[in-house]
Amino acid sequence: MTVENNGPFPGSGTNRVPLSRQRRGVLQYLRGRAAPVTASALAQVCALHVNTVREHLDALVDDGLAVRERSSPSGRGRPAFRYRARPPQESPAREYAGLAAVLAAQIARSSSDPRRDALAAGEDWGRVLTAGQAPTPDPKEARTRLVDLLDEIGFAPEADTDARQVRLRHCPFVETAREHPGVICGVHEGLARSGLAALGGAPQGVELLPFAEPDACRLHLGMTEPADGDDHAGHSTSSGTPGAHR
Repeated sequence: MTVENNGPFPGSGTNRVPLSRQRRGVLQYLRGRAAPVTASALAQVCALHVNTVREHLDALVDDGLAVRERSSPSGRGRPAFRYRARPPQESPAREYAGLAAVLAAQIARSSSDPRRDALAAGEDWGRVLTAGQAPTPDPKEARTRLVDLLDEIGFAPEADTDARQVRLRHCPFVETAREHPGVICGVHEGLARSGLAALGGAPQGVELLPFAEPDACRLHLGMTEPADGDDHAGHSTSSGTPGAHR
């Protein structure tokens, strides 16, 4: 495969359970701050109790997604802690990019079927990331949860309203993907397949199009499923056009 586009921007990735919706919201507010903020200031904009916000902030620090630092001394008493989001390039997970490059090169050299082995490795990774999560009977919710997972591990996804067409604007291992796209992109497709299956979606309709745009890869999710709103017999429950596609 020849890579003609630069593809996604570099991004950080982690191998951890996705954040809860509330904790992800706290992180999003934190990323929107131009300067470090205290837990009490963040609690006001998040509309949460300060102790709840502090608990989420401590967890984000432990996950390497935020940084805790002391304010400058001012008057009596101990200065309050301030928090800031950790930029992707500061993430400890970036250290794994070198390991990914070595493993990708090894698969490319030694495997009789690099794509097959890459897909299998990605499927194993997806099962690890979704371990312990209950599947949903709603295919759209499953796709949305997968998009949230991809966001948490560094792909900066942009999905359409049905979460069927997804642009991946960042990639944790984009430098290695340019050199070994069949391996790295195969791993990511396998991750999406098994992750979606574990969350309740249909993995048969998953397809990753590497470097499909100058600044993004494209991921198709659940394209073999009936459009949302169709019944089991495949007849639309409304007269509108089923599904939103790009």
